[in-house]
Amino acid sequence: MVSERALEVLKVIVQDYVDSKEPVASKTIADRHGFGVSAATIRNDMALLEEEELITAPHTSAGRVPTDKGYRVFVDQLAKIKPLSSSQRTGIESFLSESADLDDTLGRTVRLLSQLTNQVAILQYPVVSEATVRHVELLPLGAHKLMTVLITTGGSVDQNIVECPRELDEGVVAELRAHINSKLVGVSLADMPGKLVALADSVSEQR
Repeated sequence: MVSERALEVLKVIVQDYVDSKEPVASKTIADRHGFGVSAATIRNDMALLEEEELITAPHTSAGRVPTDKGYRVFVDQLAKIKPLSSSQRTGIESFLSESADLDDTLGRTVRLLSQLTNQVAILQYPVVSEATVRHVELLPLGAHKLMTVLITTGGSVDQNIVECPRELDEGVVAELRAHINSKLVGVSLADMPGKLVALADSVSEQR
């Protein structure tokens, strides 16, 4: 078991290595981080860390780099997460509440993460070709207007407003909703264009 100071040495090794991508030497730690001990004492702490397989020497370098085990100890025991302030939480809630749809919410979330962590944030969507239609909802917005909500198995939600030439009552909307779901649920997004054409033709024939 290593000492508290040795764990602090591990912490600065991880931080310095992440920043510089260069092996970290005992003299650098003693000079830069103000432990109040000599470089020789830091070397002793680093030797203990190396025995515990928390750091290692790459090639013949005098410095040390964290091992996978060292990174895990850093994350589990040493990295302190600063809680958000009240004003930050309020700002985040306000920013996200202005989202128009799921894509907008995800985009805003990525920007927030990037700003809060000062790191590059990347959003990866499910592969479109593998996603299928889970459900289509029709929401009347008036006698001649509908909102269509397309939900996929990948979790994406697409909303559109559709103008209808004829008046739509609840019965017509319910019938149309059932017909659309019977034709589209389970269809892959890659096959949607052709299915939509066939669906439009079938609806026209029924009307």
